[in-house]
Parts: sequence; C-alpha cells; structure tokens
Amino acid sequence: MIGIDVGGANVKVVDDRGAHIHYCPLWKGAPLADLIRQYRVSGENAAVVMSGELADCFNDKAEGIRFIVDVVRSVFPDAVFYGTDGRFHDRAVPGLAAANWLASADLLRDRYPGAVFVDIGSTTTDIIPLGNFGALKGLTDLLRLQKGYLIYTGMLRTNVSCMVRSVSLEGVPTPVSSEYFACSADVHLVLGHILPKDYTIDTPDGGNRDVGAALRRLARVVCADLDEIGREGATRIAREFWDQQRELVCSGIRNACSQSGEGPVVCAGIGGNLFARVPGGIDLSTDLGTVSDALPAYAVREVWIRDHSS
Repeated sequence: MIGIDVGGANVKVVDDRGAHIHYCPLWKGAPLADLIRQYRVSGENAAVVMSGELADCFNDKAEGIRFIVDVVRSVFPDAVFYGTDGRFHDRAVPGLAAANWLASADLLRDRYPGAVFVDIGSTTTDIIPLGNFGALKGLTDLLRLQKGYLIYTGMLRTNVSCMVRSVSLEGVPTPVSSEYFACSADVHLVLGHILPKDYTIDTPDGGNRDVGAALRRLARVVCADLDEIGREGATRIAREFWDQQRELVCSGIRNACSQSGEGPVVCAGIGGNLFARVPGGIDLSTDLGTVSDALPAYAVREVWIRDHSS
C-alpha cells in the first residue's frame, strides 16, 4: 500500500522508500496520471486523500473529486479514498473533498492525545485540536476557516501582498502593490528558512530560485528596483511579511490550545521545523523523518494499514 495526497499544487506520495513531493498544478493540466504511475508496482494499491478538487480548473468540487478519482483509478484500479467521515470509499462521494487534514488527525490522535496539530505546507496551514476526533468529522474547509482550523497562508505560494498592506522603509510607511510580484517562498528563501531546493513552485516572474532573484521580486512589491531600496530594504519587506505570518499562525495555535487544554503543539509540513520553534512545540520530523513533510500521504497509508491489520 502506498499513500497519495493529491493537492491542487502538489502531489505527495509515500511508499516504502519514503516521501516524494512533486509540483503538480492541476489548473495547468499537470500530468497527474504520469506522476503517480511511476509508483505503481505489481500488487501495489493506493490509499488516497485530496484537496485538489478546489482547483479553479473545475466548475465545482464534485467535478474535481470525480476527476481525481478517475485519474487515480486509471492507474490504481482498486484505490481507496479517505473521506471527512473518517472512512474509506471506493468511489467519488462529496465527503472526499479536503479530507487530507483529517487523515493526519486520525493517525496522530492516539500518538499525541490532547495535542494541537499544526501542518504548514506550501499553501495553507492546518491547526487541529486532536482531543475530540469525533467533533472533527464532517468539517468542510468552509467550516474550518470559520473555526480557525484552516489558515490560508503557507511557506511557498502566499502572495506577499496578501499578508502585508504597508511596510516601513527607512522609517517611511510604504503601501505595497497588490500585484503578484513576490511570494512567501521568496520571503523564506531570503530569511534562510528554506533552501533553493525547497523552492519547488513556479516563481512569480518565471525567474530564478536564488536569493538575488528573490530580493529583486521583493523590491517590486513596493514598485521599486533593488538598487532603489537596496538589499536591506528588500529584506525588511521579507521580515515584515514573516512577522505578520508568524503572528497569524501563532494566534491560531493559541486559540486552538485554549480549546484543547495543556496538550503539546505538534508540527509537521515543510514549515514544521520553523513553527515548532515559534510556539515551543514538537517537530514531527524528529519522530517521523522526512515523511512529516508529506504527512497526509503517510497518514492515509498508515490509517488504512491500521484499520485493516486484523
């Protein structure tokens, strides 16, 4: 059994060799079937979760779910799909939409009872109190947004102007452009939170994935060239974005902790190590290794094995 997490931007696969993460923008017609076919071996089946049904290439979630189920089953005919009811399904049903976070919670609830689980990925941050798993079942992304369990900010794909409306340059308050000039990957690369190899998405300008190119993109956020505001000014934009992003996520963590009591904060995803340091939490990569970067894919595999081991 392998685990597959089909997101709108990334496909994550966990098998006996470890975790494999592929940039796969569904809205651009990325070859989903070709990507997962390389993991098919004789007798292997797949347990699947998804969130890619929300990609804007689909008219609605139902169309996205059908597409993902059909593509996966063209490669793994007996694939099973985990839903927000905490059960596995063999066909497209509405409850398959955005159930990847629940698979992670299903796996972790016994290992870290009473914990708040934080999974910060390329696009979003899940903040999940694990103390009452039953209360999590059936939650849609809309309900999770309303409860503060889903925050739409991530380590790579967040538009810088979505997080900051104004920055201080040499003491002068400076409004930012709302254009997609720079993203959170540029911020975290400049601040040393990620390496160039971790910058796995398309850059906003189609340019390079290095610190110099990231600084130039950040300068454009205030409609400037890098020589107008200097490296210091561009780095200031990155720091102000990070201050806002960190506070947004940590505020969500504090709210979840107030609901769940004194349990630990358990962090995963590509930002797991970074955010484990912020609230003083537990970095799951210490326990699970690199599969923590693809936790829903690992979790859906392990939950299927757990539920079918007898």
